[in-house]
Amino acid sequence: MTNASSKTLLLTPPFTQLNTPYPATAYLLGYLKIIGQAAEQADLGIEVILSIFSRAGLSSLFDSIDEKALLGNEKRIFRLKKSYLSTIDPVMAFLQNKNPTLAYSIAERGYLPEASRFDQLDDLDWAFGNQGIQDKARHLATLYLEDLSDLINRTIDPYFGFSRYAERLSLAAQSFDPLYQALKSEPSFTDEVLYECLEHKIIQSQPNLVCISVPFPGNMYGALRCGQYLKQKHKGIQIALGGGYPNTELRSLQDERVFEFIDYITFDDGERPLESLLEYLVGNINKTALKRTMMLDGGKISYMDGSKKGDVPFNQTGTPDYEGLPLSSYLSVIEITNPMHRLWSDGRWNKLTMAHGCYWKKCTFCDISLDYIKNYEPISASLICDRMEDQIKQTGETGFHFVDEAAPPALMRELAIEILNRGLSVSWWTNIRFEKRFTPDLCQLLKASGCIAVSGGLEVASDRLLALIDKGVTVDQVAQVSHNFTQSGIMVHAYLMYGFPTQTAQETIDSLEMVRQLFETGVLQSGFWHQFAMTAHSPIGMNPASFGVKSLLNQAPAFAHNDLPHEDPTGADHTLFSQGLKKSLFNYMHGVCFDYPLQEWFDFEVPETMVTPFQIEMAIQNNPDTIISDNTKLVWIHGRPEVSYYNKKTKGKTSEKCKVQVLTKDSEDTIVCSKQEGEWLEQVFDQLSSNKPLTFKNLEQMYEASSLINFDRFLKSQGWRSLRKAGLLLV
Repeated sequence: MTNASSKTLLLTPPFTQLNTPYPATAYLLGYLKIIGQAAEQADLGIEVILSIFSRAGLSSLFDSIDEKALLGNEKRIFRLKKSYLSTIDPVMAFLQNKNPTLAYSIAERGYLPEASRFDQLDDLDWAFGNQGIQDKARHLATLYLEDLSDLINRTIDPYFGFSRYAERLSLAAQSFDPLYQALKSEPSFTDEVLYECLEHKIIQSQPNLVCISVPFPGNMYGALRCGQYLKQKHKGIQIALGGGYPNTELRSLQDERVFEFIDYITFDDGERPLESLLEYLVGNINKTALKRTMMLDGGKISYMDGSKKGDVPFNQTGTPDYEGLPLSSYLSVIEITNPMHRLWSDGRWNKLTMAHGCYWKKCTFCDISLDYIKNYEPISASLICDRMEDQIKQTGETGFHFVDEAAPPALMRELAIEILNRGLSVSWWTNIRFEKRFTPDLCQLLKASGCIAVSGGLEVASDRLLALIDKGVTVDQVAQVSHNFTQSGIMVHAYLMYGFPTQTAQETIDSLEMVRQLFETGVLQSGFWHQFAMTAHSPIGMNPASFGVKSLLNQAPAFAHNDLPHEDPTGADHTLFSQGLKKSLFNYMHGVCFDYPLQEWFDFEVPETMVTPFQIEMAIQNNPDTIISDNTKLVWIHGRPEVSYYNKKTKGKTSEKCKVQVLTKDSEDTIVCSKQEGEWLEQVFDQLSSNKPLTFKNLEQMYEASSLINFDRFLKSQGWRSLRKAGLLLV
């Protein structure tokens, strides 16, 4: 147990998302409360944005700019400063969902000052129709903010960006020199705003320890600026760094200069290292008993990992706690009109995790040697729902983004059933693998529980390369699973990769053709291409020769060590394809240009595709139906049907019949069967309505126990088909 008199401040530095808090500090705060440690949290990213993008902030911005040095777009924005100053506060309130009627003025154009970002406008009528006033206005307001971001970036702060800050200084940065030089330079306009926000939090919180979470390269500069300020102004405060960027990039850090700005770096899951650090700071343990913590010891970097305590089990880490974050002040923006892409930027999502790590952990490009991937630890559906209910009570929001590496299908099934049993009305989305287990029935169940979208790695749409990746899927399987999701009303986003070791130009073009067909058939709604990067902690990075590539790095660099420069002697010149792949995908996501020859997207000669024009269509037609076994679970996703009995005369004979009326949210169906079958169905629905598990084998046994015969014939009857169509799912 730590000393409750100490105080910890958890910080997210600029910048991550505008629409919702990055969850790392919320996860840690939830655990610190469990162990009785006083702690607070702050998102400096949103604080800085709200400070700059206000009337006072813009006034200061314009005062800092030398108008005489401006040209073109920047000069236009500056000359329209009166319009920007008069509109910025109402627009920010609108994006915070506090001023909805402003949408009518924004959507009609003429209200917002417009600069170069508006030159990129899609066909707004196509994207939003005549009635999508709020969304159309939100998109235009986003472009308005991006114009102002461009002004900042091109005049007084070249590091500024909405979702990243000085990212290029930390991205694949083998040397600390560029970042160190930037930190030693005079603070920028944005830095000064950051200092003001940080000082306010320090005065308010009075912490002994400040923990800064650095999820991405674009957060590292802001994190070290915070550390630098604290070292200068608040010398008694200890500073720890953690998060995704240190976990992957700084494990072999050798440059002591980093510790001019911070005192400690913790690695992997943060709960136990932070708990140990707090024990150390109050003198309860020696520094050698710290857990996965890097620090200076005698002027040299030392890694301390002598703690005898294991990591906190995932089911004991608590519910992420958003206390102290300005949840109503985040901005719902729409950067592009693709409906799946907007999930990352529009709306406020509670963040949760179904399972720590990855249940597959085989992909050869992935960091499967690191704890956040290799240590797979699921929790129960009941506990997940408990955490969901806790967050709904705290935030008032019913939308959830499960940030799993790959959510397990079996656990997703149990979660969906638990959500339905509890009567929760939620929306949720997550990352998946394109598993065969995502059958049509399971996808319908997920949809019924509130699942609105999934994202998964198709990577390279080539069966040879998917086998080399050890992805465990084929292109046809991805098409079939995506079709199951799409037919259930769940959007599908695919992560796409090019430049995998030994990938040829032919395979790149064939992969593009597969992607074209996936969009043309409507089974994908969204995607994103990224070029393969060889990382130090992946199987390829640890043994590049086995994959036909050569690392160009002879030894670990002194600063960041993750992305490995490499040669691919037998592969294509992958960088040539970048622009064409991205341009074609942009059009496919908008539902256009499917008839363009693939050569149209490239300014150099590419090979003709060898993929048959109907491969994806044929894969969908051959999609296997839900496979039924004795252990298959039955789930009824609607209210209990109304069952009634009546006599029917046929050719002078009277027989007793049963009428089952199924009422769904948008339809009504009637199923007629014998009285005996009706009585059996009543037992079935009694059990299903009581939330008691019912397997397919149980169903057959109940049928036979009711003195009914020929269960197989019943499965071929119109009544069974009607029940299945109405919502009797086999999962």
